[in-house]
This record gives sequence, C-alpha cells and structure tokens, in this order.
Amino acid sequence: MLKLTNVLIGWLVPILIVLTWQIAGVLGLLNPILLPTPLEIWNEFVLLVSTGELISHLGVSSWRALLGFLLGGSLGLAAGIWVGFSYKAERLVDPSLQMLRTLPHLAIAPLFILWFGFGETSKILLIAKGSFFPLYVNTFLGIRSVDNKLFDVARVLQFSRWDLIRRLIIPASLPNIFLGIRLSIGVAWLGLVVAELMGASSGIGYLINDARSFSWTTVVFVGIIVFALVGKFSDSIVKWFENRLLRWQDSYKGADKR
Repeated sequence: MLKLTNVLIGWLVPILIVLTWQIAGVLGLLNPILLPTPLEIWNEFVLLVSTGELISHLGVSSWRALLGFLLGGSLGLAAGIWVGFSYKAERLVDPSLQMLRTLPHLAIAPLFILWFGFGETSKILLIAKGSFFPLYVNTFLGIRSVDNKLFDVARVLQFSRWDLIRRLIIPASLPNIFLGIRLSIGVAWLGLVVAELMGASSGIGYLINDARSFSWTTVVFVGIIVFALVGKFSDSIVKWFENRLLRWQDSYKGADKR
C-alpha cells in the first residue's frame, strides 16, 4: 500500500499539468498550432503507432542509443578504473579527457559527419562520446573515495592487482558506477537527438525534425514525449538493478521517509 502511494505521488504533478494544459486548450487560451492539447497529441500518437511509423523509428533510435552507450560506457568504465587506480595515468590522461569532456555535442557533430559521413558510424560515435564521460568521471571518483585503510588491509592479505580491482575497488565504487551508468544513459539519449537532428533518414530525432519542417506540432510533441518515456524507462531499469545489488548500502533517504 505504501509503495502504491509513493507511485501515485510521483504521478500527481504530471497529471495536474496535463489536466491544466487540456483545460486551457479547450477554453481557447492556447494557440493550437504552437501548443496542441494533450488529447490531440494522444490521437497523433495512436495514429503513428497504428501505422507502425513510430515503432519503426523508435526501434532504430533505441538500437543506436544502445550501441553508443555500450561502446562509450564500457570505455568510460575501463578508463575510470585505470586512471583511478594509477596516479601516473591520472597525470597523463585526465587533463586531456577533462578538456574533451567540455566539448558540446552540437560543436563536434559537424566534425563527426565530415570524418565519418552521414551513416551510422558518426551517430554511434557521437553517442559514445557523450556516454563515455559520466561513467569515466564517476568511476574515477568512486575509486578515489575508497578508504585508504582498505588498501592497507589488501596489502596485508597480499591481494594481486586483479584481486584488488575485483574484490575491493569495484564493490566499493559500485554506488558511483551506477550513478555514472544512469547519467551516461541520459547523455546517450541526448547525443542521439543531436545525431539524428544533424543528419538522418530514420529515428525519433528525424521524425521530430521532419515534423518541424511542416509545422506538425503534434508529431513533434509525440517524439519529445517518447524520448522522455524511454529515457525514464531505461533509468528505472538501472535503478532497479542498483537497488538489488546495493541493498547493503544504508544511506540517508530523507527525513520524511517512512
């Protein structure tokens, strides 16, 4: 009962916004071209699903986001472990990576297109670039936040480097790593939008851009809402695994949590 109440509370604000939006649209307080009502957007969503167009574009976008996240996230995790584990690696690599981290997607997207063309390679690499840094930074910080006394214990137990990583560093860094995964997934969807808006013939980003050209605002809203829902769904999956694997973590959850 308590879990159901918490879920309903989470949906309270979105429901109030949608109801207010719908009422304002029905009363003629909104320009239907610039801001269609939720009911009109829903009808457009049903139409796009029934024709199979939305499902097709969503499948393409999901595949791109998954490949980009797996590539960038795995490299970010490996780099975070390496740099976090080695002071020399930090001095050598981290300054350059931090400089690259500040480059916005929109600034480098044209360069990726010039280098790799309009095909899938440029899109996946752009997504991977964005997914790399949240996992890299959080893994690095997670390792560096491990209590130094634990490393002394590991030396006494004569842990090999592999045992040190597997039995000490990774478990102690898991909260930060999961945070990095969640942030990387969010950035992956952001990078996907930029990649598909810059040049694509399929995908939700392409659907939004094509609808914008013809002022089909309802289709634009459908694409935006789909991105939001898929992003929330993927984040919830990671959060579910995080809650299962980090049950031992007794962290503060708010003064009003019962």
